[in-house]
Order: sequence, then structure tokens, then C-alpha cells
Amino acid sequence: MSTQETINYQRIADAIQYIHQNFKEQPDLDAVAAQVHLSPFHFQKLFKEWAGVSPKKFLQYLSLEHAKTILKANKISLFDAAFETGLSGTGRLHDMFVKIEGMTPGEYKNGGENLSINYSFAESPFGNILVTSTAKGICHIAFADDEHKALMEFKNNFPNAQLKQVVDMIQQNALYIFTHDWSKLDQIKLHLKGTDFQLKVWEALLKIPMGKLSTYGNLAAAIDKPKASRAVGTAIGDNPVAFLIPCHRVIQSTGSFGQYHWGSIRKTAIIGWEAAKADLIQ
Repeated sequence: MSTQETINYQRIADAIQYIHQNFKEQPDLDAVAAQVHLSPFHFQKLFKEWAGVSPKKFLQYLSLEHAKTILKANKISLFDAAFETGLSGTGRLHDMFVKIEGMTPGEYKNGGENLSINYSFAESPFGNILVTSTAKGICHIAFADDEHKALMEFKNNFPNAQLKQVVDMIQQNALYIFTHDWSKLDQIKLHLKGTDFQLKVWEALLKIPMGKLSTYGNLAAAIDKPKASRAVGTAIGDNPVAFLIPCHRVIQSTGSFGQYHWGSIRKTAIIGWEAAKADLIQ
């Protein structure tokens, strides 16, 4: 690392520490830039290069995590949660939750209360899977080597939702991907919650053809964030829909297949299986 890179790293580290310590004051760009002795323009550019997001977005994520923690742990009103997070009112808390989490703070606080979710287990060429759906579409697919554990992990995200073990048409349509090609992918409905950045990454994953592979760097470039490979990797790791959103098609620039949430051996098997099917289709 060059001397200048070392200086830049220290500036970003200092900025992140300052934001962590003062997020309840919701410091603006000028205030944080002044702490590291840079102009707002140059600080904004440098921060995005190193962190993958803007200082404002980083502050929003930090504020959101604090709000989620206190809403989950305490019987606290939304107004008090907004106040404790340093936001001006429940309106800003609401907007932040909807934009980043895909749900209102009230929905998060009640753990999916009044949300009806169907779930079922099915067999795939790569082991059992858990498939869950709402009336809007598929919200979760996970390989389930241990069915009880897989279901418990899902329930932790929606502890108060009404779960029913039911196989519905939305689930059946999604499961066709194991026996058909991907030409009808647009007919499968998804009901996902995630940040704008995560949704862009997941959308980009859907554009990687079956039998083809991409790298973290190429995917970052595809969403116009060429220096955000690390953030792209994090978003891929947070993918809630195994196989259907094909995070298994992303490999390291060295050619190594890399890690996979559901096991590197399974990732290798999926890549080989898809390559063979693609050859048969051609």
C-alpha cells in the first residue's frame, strides 16, 4: 500500500469512527468532511471508493441498524425510536425503513404480524430446499440439509408472521427452474426486501445466462459501481433466494469458484450441472 493509500485509509477509518460516535446528531457531509480535513466533494468521492456507498447512505444504514436493535429489544414507540436514532420524526424513520428494508418500521417491529407466508420443502438436484412465498411472490429459497434448522432461521426474520405449510402455484412456478430452461424467468414473481444497492445486485445476477459465469468486478461494473466489488460480494452473500437468483454464477477474478452460502461443493456441482444443460440446449 502506497503512502497516499495509507493516508486515505486512515481518513476513511477516522470518518467511519466519527459517524459511529455521532450518528445520533445526524452529521451532514460538510461536518464529516471537516473532521478529516477534506473538501466535501473530495471526501464524498474518496468515501465511496473505499466504502462502496456514500457517507449519507452509510449514516442511514448505521441509523437503521440502531433503530432495528431498539425496536426489537424494547417495547418502545416509533416516535421514541426515531428520537433515539437522532431522526427528526417518525416520518423520516418510516421513509428510511421503506427505502432500505422494504417494510415499514411498524411491520419490522411486529415481526411480520398480519403477514401470511406459505412454505414447503421440495427436492432439487442439489438437495432439499425450503421455499416460502407471500401473495406477492417468492420471498425465500434456501437449501435445507436440516429442514428444522432452515425453517427456524427463516422464522427468526418473521417471528410473528402467519406461516402455513402449503404448496401454492407461486412456489410451483419457481420450482420449474430445475426442470425447464430460464426463458420464462419473468413469469416468476418475487417479493423481496433489501436496500436499493442489494436489489440492483440481485437484478444483475438474474441477467447472467445459465451456463455462464461472472466475476465480482464485472458485476460491480454492470451496476455502474466498478470500485464496489467488496460491497457487491456482501450483497451477493445476503441473497435470500438460492439458485433462482443465481449468486452461484459469480466467481473470483482468479478463476477460483470461491465461497457459497450453502457450501462450496454444492456451488461447484450447480455450475457443472448448468454448464452441461446449456451445452444440451445449444
